[in-house]
Amino acid sequence: MKRHFFSLLAILMFVFCQAHEGGNFIASDMLASMKPGDKAALLMVHFGTTYDETRALTIDAINRKAKEAFPQFELCEAYTSRIVMRRLKAKGIEKPTPTEALRKLKEDGYTHVIVQSTNIIEGIEMESLRTEVAAATPWFKDIRVGNPLLYAVEDYEAVIAALTNNLPPTGSVVWVGHGTYTPSTATYAMMDYMLKAKGFKNYHVGTIEGYPSFDDMLAQLRTDGNKQVTLVPFMFVAGDHANNDIAVDWKEALEKAGYKVNVHMEGLGQQPAIQKLFIDHARFMLNHKMVNIMDKKKRYANEKD
Repeated sequence: MKRHFFSLLAILMFVFCQAHEGGNFIASDMLASMKPGDKAALLMVHFGTTYDETRALTIDAINRKAKEAFPQFELCEAYTSRIVMRRLKAKGIEKPTPTEALRKLKEDGYTHVIVQSTNIIEGIEMESLRTEVAAATPWFKDIRVGNPLLYAVEDYEAVIAALTNNLPPTGSVVWVGHGTYTPSTATYAMMDYMLKAKGFKNYHVGTIEGYPSFDDMLAQLRTDGNKQVTLVPFMFVAGDHANNDIAVDWKEALEKAGYKVNVHMEGLGQQPAIQKLFIDHARFMLNHKMVNIMDKKKRYANEKD
């Protein structure tokens, strides 16, 4: 067990040091650019959940770790699901949207902000978040958005190392993601491909609302010959989708297909290794800036062949 832990730790440290260098990022130390009187904040952004227990184990847990990791930053949070926010408000729990949280930071005099979401993929939730941040950019001297869990190839490798170290050694494992109608649903197919390329032939990925679909996953599952399956949410929290779509619909469908099914009801956000990867993404953005693609093209245009 200790050997596995230190092997995983070494992998994660390597990933943090190497991931994303070059490409569309340049070195830029946010703290070094701050002047006397400037104030820095870290805004943690979550889709959210109405399930109190999983919220405590995932969202609240990573918020605490982020506060510990960035003591020089004011920590605040925002939710993006308006449905979740409305249901929580009915219970007396109010969460701001990213725009509301950023406006409050502006009013309180914060000048430098790191925005780190707990999204899994670069999908519509990240697109929405980046749009909100872009609109708020003039409010601050510097504001940067950390990447979702899966962005660079190294992120996939780190996630695979973390998750395959924490699941049943027998039978097949199916990770079930939310999915999306945009091209970013290919993220899940890439995860499935990389798992098999690394020798995890009995690990499969499916999505509820995208590709690979349940039928696509089932076709893959039938190739490994196992009749025992463990379903695992490939989501930050084990909320509505995990408790209904996965634990009920997918479980029953697999049982009808002749499989013995267990459900590992744990959101990705409960795992310390996954929490660390999100923290590492925020730390990376503290020391790097994303390159504006038009600026990059202008530089290419001015360079000599």
